[in-house]
Amino acid sequence: MTSAPLRLPFSVGLTGGIGSGKSLVADMLAERGASLIDTDRIAHALTAPGGAAMPGIREQFGDDYVTPEGAMDRDRMRQRVFSDPDAKKQLEAILHPLIRVETERAAQRASGLYPIFVVPLLVESGKWADRVSRVLVVDCPESLQVERVMRRSGLTQEQVLAIMAAQATREQRLAVADDVIVNDRDPAALAPEVDRLHALYSSLARAASNQ
Repeated sequence: MTSAPLRLPFSVGLTGGIGSGKSLVADMLAERGASLIDTDRIAHALTAPGGAAMPGIREQFGDDYVTPEGAMDRDRMRQRVFSDPDAKKQLEAILHPLIRVETERAAQRASGLYPIFVVPLLVESGKWADRVSRVLVVDCPESLQVERVMRRSGLTQEQVLAIMAAQATREQRLAVADDVIVNDRDPAALAPEVDRLHALYSSLARAASNQ
């Protein structure tokens, strides 16, 4: 993404490695009144049947990367971009401008107590950390990431490790964090920390809107 999303008085950028539980934490904050703007979900919509990215993907990569239903073949594309840096850049050139537009539209429609931009590659982008008021990182041991992703996706350990190797390291994410939630226990144990951060973000959002 090459330009900043809509400037807002207060916003949170939420990130974490694959399998960390960032979507769980995001949903918990949404239940408490935050507005979620999830770039991963936006990307999935853009590459679903009839999605705005599909004409460009079909033209760039051919029918082999499109399912019979008209969606991007995610498994095949994942294998391609991991083995071909140029293909990764080509896919990003198609997706990122569209994701940026949809992100800004979602921010304009947001009506919650404060907006949360859920950005899996927040650290890797090199820019998102400067676009939001606070960065929240959902963290857990890397061994637990591997276990969770293998259990939910059926990927092999080697495949999961390859995905993790393409992401920022745990240390790099923690280095940019203003807030950290450690998700290494039962999900129910997250509630007190989510409540604390929601109260903090709500207060900061109110103060920012009154300036």
